[in-house]
Amino acid sequence: MTNESKSHDYEREPVPMHLRKGWLSMSLVWIAIGIDLSAMFLGAELGAGMNLTDSLTATMIGSVILGIIGALCAYVGAKTGLSTAMISRFLFGNRGALIVSVVLGIFSLGWFGVQAGFFASNMQTAFLKLWNIDLSLGLLSFIGGMLMMSTAIWGYRSIERLSVWSVPLLVIFIGVAFYTAIHTQGTAAIWEPISAAPIPMGTAISLVIGIFIVGTILSPDIARWARTPKHAIIAAFIGFFVGNSFMTVIAIFLSRLMDTSDLTNIFIMLGLGLPAIIVLTLAQWTTNTNNLYSASLGFSVVFKRVPKKWITVIAGLIAILLAVLGIYDRFLSFLNVITMFVSPIGGIYTAEYLLVDRKKFTFEGLDRNKKWIIRSLVVWVAATFFAYMTTAAPDGFGLFQLTSVPALDAFICAFVVQWIVGKMMNRKG
Repeated sequence: MTNESKSHDYEREPVPMHLRKGWLSMSLVWIAIGIDLSAMFLGAELGAGMNLTDSLTATMIGSVILGIIGALCAYVGAKTGLSTAMISRFLFGNRGALIVSVVLGIFSLGWFGVQAGFFASNMQTAFLKLWNIDLSLGLLSFIGGMLMMSTAIWGYRSIERLSVWSVPLLVIFIGVAFYTAIHTQGTAAIWEPISAAPIPMGTAISLVIGIFIVGTILSPDIARWARTPKHAIIAAFIGFFVGNSFMTVIAIFLSRLMDTSDLTNIFIMLGLGLPAIIVLTLAQWTTNTNNLYSASLGFSVVFKRVPKKWITVIAGLIAILLAVLGIYDRFLSFLNVITMFVSPIGGIYTAEYLLVDRKKFTFEGLDRNKKWIIRSLVVWVAATFFAYMTTAAPDGFGLFQLTSVPALDAFICAFVVQWIVGKMMNRKG
């Protein structure tokens, strides 16, 4: 393999077949992305607000749904060999795709900034409780962001190498924490009545899905590296199911054993200070690297003459600056809103590829594609508006509910409408 092929990330073209990966290494990438602090804290909240059986049931149902959606989206990525932003050119036209790519880039960039700030907040707590060292959130955001950006610069293969060794290490440290908690606390606390306000089953499932559904929409960014569509489907389902559920389930048990939802504090209470630092770092590193990677793929479609490495560096520095300024505190509402814009994109491209017209998904004819494809743009707007109608105030209108997960509502609406409208337009044509 030449040095050029090692460094080239094929952001604007299909990944060559001889460089494609097997399902196991790709599964590890998705598992690593799914193991993050958000899943840990969600699990702790479910553990406090539901009995053990119900919290585990909600996690499994939500994770299976994520796995199915992820597998569908990954299939399209593997068949085309293209990123989500590049696939959008088949759906929205070469000009219309620029709008989609910017939305994908901004969303991913925003999450990078939020997660870097989230990482800094938890790391500050760990340093203060362990060594009484009070580090500023700005400094920790900068250090964490630079660490996460370093891997994203070098593309998928760098992310893969990070995941291959970080996942086993994470599992070992988390396993030690789980064993220590059972050894010191016993198992009786697992079955204790809930200590917080009850969480309804529907709400719990929606939280499990909502925390990672946009990751499934962006799965072609990883799946384009799959050796075959079958490898992509297996890897995506395992990755989204295991990656999303693993940390949530562990957090449910740990929070019930230790009677607190503060995961950082749980590690420290168990005398696992250094493992706590390592888990915090690796969990966010593997997840946030992918956020910046997806952002750079989106912006690469817009800024065609700029090398992807430079796009990654510039985008990363902007996101780090946002984190240093503390924007993650005020950014969450914006991210909830933009999630409704991203989810329909997955419904549109899966419906078009699986049920409407897969023949047009050929890279060779892409430059002769229309500038604008109005029907997909209309479906995108309609599905986004539908999600706003099912989203509670203040972020939406809250007129009615479908699945209780607005992002999933948007995906389903876009899938069904794209299928029906696409078939009708093809018949007329």
